[in-house]
Amino acid sequence: MFRPTGFTDLAGKRVGVFGYGVEGRATRRRVEGVASAIVLVDDFDVDPDVIVTSDGGLDALRGCDVVLKSPGIARQRVEVLELERHGVTVTSSLNLWLHDIDRSRVVAITGTKGKSTTTALTTFFLQCLGEAALRLGNFGQPPYDPDVDVSKGWLILEVSSFQCVDIDVAPGVVVVTSLGSDHLDWHGTLEEYRRDKLSLTRASGEHRTLVAESPTMRDYTDQIGGDVTIIAPDQTNFAGSLRLLGAHNDTNVALALHCAALLTNQDVDTVRARVLESASAFEPLRGRLTSVTSEDVRGTTLRYVDDGLATSALPVVAALEVFAHVPVALIAGGFDRGVDYVPVAEAIAARRAPTVLIVIGKAGSRIGEEVARLSPQILRIAATSMYDAVSEARQALVTGGVVLLSPGAPSFDQYKNWEERSEDFTAIVYELTGQKAT
Repeated sequence: MFRPTGFTDLAGKRVGVFGYGVEGRATRRRVEGVASAIVLVDDFDVDPDVIVTSDGGLDALRGCDVVLKSPGIARQRVEVLELERHGVTVTSSLNLWLHDIDRSRVVAITGTKGKSTTTALTTFFLQCLGEAALRLGNFGQPPYDPDVDVSKGWLILEVSSFQCVDIDVAPGVVVVTSLGSDHLDWHGTLEEYRRDKLSLTRASGEHRTLVAESPTMRDYTDQIGGDVTIIAPDQTNFAGSLRLLGAHNDTNVALALHCAALLTNQDVDTVRARVLESASAFEPLRGRLTSVTSEDVRGTTLRYVDDGLATSALPVVAALEVFAHVPVALIAGGFDRGVDYVPVAEAIAARRAPTVLIVIGKAGSRIGEEVARLSPQILRIAATSMYDAVSEARQALVTGGVVLLSPGAPSFDQYKNWEERSEDFTAIVYELTGQKAT
């Protein structure tokens, strides 16, 4: 079976691209002029050049020497298994890129929550130290896109669990921020999800692995590969200097500090002191506990907070901890991918401050059911749209507090992506408060 170990191995080959979103389009640009033929397949009719999977697409992929699948295509999908039974190698462009690049320059950051922030922090810290560093992965164009210059500096790459399973060579440093429950519709079970997530640490090649200290992570030490270092949360409130809310960001900051120190051969205290000089320049990620605005209503103050990047249970729990002592109207729910929402329900039930739960979509219904079982006295309101959800939340907090969008679920039932959902939340907040975006 033909098994490429880099893009140059595709020369003269018939290459299939399975999934034609951002990654698939970047893959096409990367292999054009290298492969003898490119076959584009997607589950939907997204482009005139694309064959729909159910309408001849699978047959077209069977005729390829290798298929490069996008992250959203699950490895256990029947079409993928069928291709491999047919003798077609199925891998990813990210895997080929890692074979081609100087992996000692690459840091791959993964985790159920915190990977986006830790990727941004690590890149920022290195830049504060005068190092060239490029933030890659889920933030924008894939690293193998020919339009992205990866010829110099450190390459800081956010990696999802979808991508981990297709990687068979490790970058120089792997960082794992947390290990919760997510994407069970893609991975199958919680155990499979965690095994797939940690498979990045077990990829071949010498590498350092930085792992956040947590009880869950300790339970999986036998599945963590590389030269492992356990990193405890930062105790200096450095996260506050970077305008990051929540105790979970003490862990993200600690991982980024240790990673930057490791790459530059400096001690953590030196790195922290250097970064502190420029801390005000750090821009927290949009959709990660981002303050939208506030207003005075009925003699009280209402704050509106966008935590739209929280698409799994763990970050919702973290967000609730940030506002443990103030009234909260939580807007949660969306597309249901089968994750366990008991931790969210337990976090809501354990709150002492007034709490209202506004639920949207099938995931929201499940969260509401769990909360009703554990704490039936908590007010639960079902909304069919974001407008209704924000309106209900605004009316429910009669003594002031925080209207918190922290969905705990993807947005695909009503929106194209989490960004579109957050933009809708923000626009509605400004409309209802009579304010303008700044």
